[in-house]
Amino acid sequence: MSVGLCTMSAEEVPVTVRDDVIAGVEDVLDADWSVRKGTVIPETDDVVLKNGAVRVDATYFYADLADSSTLGHQVDAEIAGRVIRAYLNAASRILRNYGGAIRSFDGDRVMAIYIGKSKNTDAARAALALNWAVDFVLAPALKTKWPDLRDVWTTKHGVGIDTGEALLVRGGVRDNNDLVSIGSAPNVAAKLSALRCADLHITDRVHDRLAESSKISSDGSESRWKTHDRIEVGGVNHRVYWSNYGWKP
Repeated sequence: MSVGLCTMSAEEVPVTVRDDVIAGVEDVLDADWSVRKGTVIPETDDVVLKNGAVRVDATYFYADLADSSTLGHQVDAEIAGRVIRAYLNAASRILRNYGGAIRSFDGDRVMAIYIGKSKNTDAARAALALNWAVDFVLAPALKTKWPDLRDVWTTKHGVGIDTGEALLVRGGVRDNNDLVSIGSAPNVAAKLSALRCADLHITDRVHDRLAESSKISSDGSESRWKTHDRIEVGGVNHRVYWSNYGWKP
């Protein structure tokens, strides 16, 4: 294994660790899957660690606070922590309000899963509501509390949503593991949340299944969503819609 200019030989890894790693990899690769269809989003303990898996038809929602690395470098860590926590607090409340099952936090990003007949509309409404919260709650609150913050950092975020079949499994080892979602939908949604050309991005698979009220502005004058050219994720082109609209909960 090469790390920069340094190298490490296998002999430098303790024998017991080497044996554990080899056995663990073989155990995972050789175990037959025990897959069941999910009608609810499982908790971590609902899935067997060794070989359990739950297959779901679900809509994945990723929300990501934009440019938090700049925030962390430009201001005190405690201030940056408050900003990130405030964003995740607002996002979590909105995601749960619209029926999302939150299953992951990663730094300044949160992921939720929606299932059921209205999963796409619920996720899209949550995205629009979170956009409202960022523009009309979080940004003004930060401006009031730290007026100079806007000189070094702008309050923005990104949301990505896609829908499709995914496999939920547990990754890690005993006492240190969590659910992992495998499939195109979670991967595409995560990638879309990192786009910065607009606040919200959804695939055509989500857009085509939205309730009309989530497509059209409240006064009926225009669409809330506009079309991008196709965007490539993982070697596959996806038709994507974007929006900067907000939806007051």
